[in-house]
Amino acid sequence: MALRIAVSGLLHETNTFAPGLTLLEHFNNERSVTNEEFERRYLHTRTSMGGVIDAAVQHGAELKVGLYTSTTPSGMIEAETADKLIDDLLRTLPQEIDGLVLIMHGAMVSEQYPDFEGECLRRLRAKVGDRFPIAMTLDLHANVSEDMTRLADIIVGYDTYPHVDMYERAVEAFGLLADTIGGQITPTRSSKHTGMLIVPQAMMTEEGSMKLIMERAFKLEEDPRVLNVTVIGGFPYSDVADAGMTFIVTTNNDQRLADQLAAELARMAVDRKESFAIEQLPPKEAVAAALAEQEGPVILVEGSDNVGGGAPADATFVLEQLVSVQESALIVIRDVEAVNEAFRLGVGASFTGQIGGKSDRLHGKPVEVSGKIRLLFDGKYRHLGAYMTGHMADMGQTAVVESGNLTIVLTEKRVAPWDIGHIKYAGIVAEQYKIIVAKSAIAWQTAFGSIAKKTIYVDSPGCCSANLHHFEYKHLNRPLYPFDEVPSHVRV
Repeated sequence: MALRIAVSGLLHETNTFAPGLTLLEHFNNERSVTNEEFERRYLHTRTSMGGVIDAAVQHGAELKVGLYTSTTPSGMIEAETADKLIDDLLRTLPQEIDGLVLIMHGAMVSEQYPDFEGECLRRLRAKVGDRFPIAMTLDLHANVSEDMTRLADIIVGYDTYPHVDMYERAVEAFGLLADTIGGQITPTRSSKHTGMLIVPQAMMTEEGSMKLIMERAFKLEEDPRVLNVTVIGGFPYSDVADAGMTFIVTTNNDQRLADQLAAELARMAVDRKESFAIEQLPPKEAVAAALAEQEGPVILVEGSDNVGGGAPADATFVLEQLVSVQESALIVIRDVEAVNEAFRLGVGASFTGQIGGKSDRLHGKPVEVSGKIRLLFDGKYRHLGAYMTGHMADMGQTAVVESGNLTIVLTEKRVAPWDIGHIKYAGIVAEQYKIIVAKSAIAWQTAFGSIAKKTIYVDSPGCCSANLHHFEYKHLNRPLYPFDEVPSHVRV
């Protein structure tokens, strides 16, 4: 009899410092509860969901779809929304199944559940029992709790940042789940927290300490006793007890080996803790440094307004330095009021108005801009690059305004610069600009990495600042580096 595998998931990266609450309506844009809806949206895409679809075919399994929904990273999930999401997840869990692939982020936080993924697993276990096989995929920016490690039989996290291996990791998780159901393996897990909180800009997996750590993890996976090694960088903008870098090692029924290897990787990371520091320049100095470069594009990484980390996408600290820039510059800003005004005026009209800085004062004040409306469009596009290739994205109503040498893309919805499509569909050629502002930490590289001549990190206030001393944490497990020394139990 063919395997009957269910797939479900709730995916959100929660920034507890971001303004506002995340509501149920925010999950409406990406939601499916039937096989038809799921396949229509994700078949032939390089996403986790596309990976599960293809893996089911490879294994000759019958795929049964429950609720899958996600939304752009943002603020704390409202309590009522959290309970509704979990209730719907349980209610739509398919019947008569042999196992479940659960697609999660790992850094979901609601008003009442600081460990949202752990709460989902606790509720699932209450429904399906302790012996039912569950494989869970996680983002590299998860914050892993003991309950998550204990209650999921298999945890497979992304190996890349920018995340270009979601598809492959879902295929891997599906395969391990199938082998577990078939009795070929008995997954045994161990997780080890490093006692460190590091910022996303330090987690680029193709360079520095993260590359060395990943290479060691891959080497450990060559041991036939090791089923998976997951390197979790953590998400520092969720103020929860388990925030920080963690390692999860899954072996085939060898707890001692899993414990040993997880501890080894944690020590390796701690030994390199100083290497995770990031050099940044204040906005004015960053723009001056970009202009001093002989060639462009120069990418100004405005990580404090990282849309992919939950920021509002309307910070103006860099924008106000660009309004009279002497060379070509490009920036994307979310501003519903400005977009509506541009659509009222129409293409070719003159635009004058206050842009950005409307979510809260943490991200700056509105900036006066005057220019010509070059283009208006509905903001819908498909990913063209390596990150979630083929995935549908939606910026909402979008206007392109040219103000002197500065091109401003005004969007109705927050959009992360994960793919070149977000400007290419607006008729913009990135290579023509000396300066490009990326409201991102690292994932912008899947859009602009191949053309960037120089990268400059900007130190500005915001809910995703790379300077963690800007934040007032209340719930972290202490001691925790960089605020304290690394706990002694990790160093041994």
